[in-house]
Amino acid sequence: MKKIIVALVSLMLFAVPAMAEMKIAYVDLQKALNLSMAGVAAKNEIAAQVKKYEDEFKAKQDDLQKMKDELEKQAVLLSDSAKAQKEREFQQNIKELQRFQKDVKEELQQRDADATKKILNRLFEILQTLGKDGGYQMILEKNEGAVIYADKSVDLTDELIKAFDAAQ
Repeated sequence: MKKIIVALVSLMLFAVPAMAEMKIAYVDLQKALNLSMAGVAAKNEIAAQVKKYEDEFKAKQDDLQKMKDELEKQAVLLSDSAKAQKEREFQQNIKELQRFQKDVKEELQQRDADATKKILNRLFEILQTLGKDGGYQMILEKNEGAVIYADKSVDLTDELIKAFDAAQ
């Protein structure tokens, strides 16, 4: 038991000075993504695309409503086969609208993922440089649960955003 305690005390005596020399920092990558010029531009581009698709979806929805209203008005005048044909066309248009909505959602998610990946890759390159140039032994990501507490003085997020924007 004494040997274990002596070993632990020895380890602590040598480890503490080494740890005192360690330079550690953290970054908030989500903040960097959201506040960097490239992140803001990507977000605006996707928002414009969303608006375009929303307008297109609304127009298709309005057309469907007109088709439904027309079908209801003509229901008594149409023969059973003509009525069934119009209802099939209406159901087909509903399926097409749902497919359009699903395709648009997938496309927008893919665009967002691609833009995010591109920006993150560049942020990681810049973090490598900041880490080496700043003499850091470790830089942690704040939102991944690894940082429970850190003083603001070791937060490199704003420095990362400035370096990223300057590199663009």
